[in-house]
Amino acid sequence: MAENLSPTKLDYFDDMFKLQSTSTLLSSFLSDDGRQTLVLESTIFHPQGGGQPSDKGSISTAQLTFIVEDVRSKDKIVYHYGRFLNSKDENFGKGAQVSLSVDEDRRSLNSRLHSAGHLLDLCVRIVGWEHLEPSKGYHFPDGPYVEYKGAVPQNELQSKQNELQEEASSLITKGGKVSVSILPYDEASQLCGGSLPDYIPKDSTPRIVQLGQTLGCPCGGTHVGDISEISSLKVSQIRTRKGLTKVYYNVG
Repeated sequence: MAENLSPTKLDYFDDMFKLQSTSTLLSSFLSDDGRQTLVLESTIFHPQGGGQPSDKGSISTAQLTFIVEDVRSKDKIVYHYGRFLNSKDENFGKGAQVSLSVDEDRRSLNSRLHSAGHLLDLCVRIVGWEHLEPSKGYHFPDGPYVEYKGAVPQNELQSKQNELQEEASSLITKGGKVSVSILPYDEASQLCGGSLPDYIPKDSTPRIVQLGQTLGCPCGGTHVGDISEISSLKVSQIRTRKGLTKVYYNVG
């Protein structure tokens, strides 16, 4: 296992649209479940988390190519899991300079799904469900949804689903820049309406995403550059049960 490693520099935090970069290999080893694992000084690969699946792609030198099949983060270190292409015994040497390439189609889909979840947060408030408190989201292609703490009357579900659909379609057609900023805590709090979730330390510099001129929210994921890039959003179902409300959706 990797030990005494410095936190991985998250290059995608600064530039979500950078799909190729270079980095330095810090460690290469087999994980507890037998997967080949690489740790780099910096990465443009987004690890699975925040309801968003990980990027895939490749890490290579002139001689070897490592296929990245999964990416995870733990204790601020990003682990790239995968396999070497056409090689079982060779490996990168520690300190090797490597080239990173992210699968563009997968990144684009993940970013659209994640951004669509934020767009629905905005629409939920527009249609009058301000009492719903965002809980979590699942922005995977096999059934994305956003979940809220709070219930809504069953007799409102169909009419509100139609309203959410209309608002989402209108906002996508209108478009608007999606901005991401890493800010001092007080500035971030102000941009998010005056408060931040309790899990964000007050001495930190949160990363805030903002759709158009709306209030921002803390988020570590990747997003589209403009709301219009979501292309289309279908609100497929709304369920409310045991004090939780889930809004299911798909992007075209």
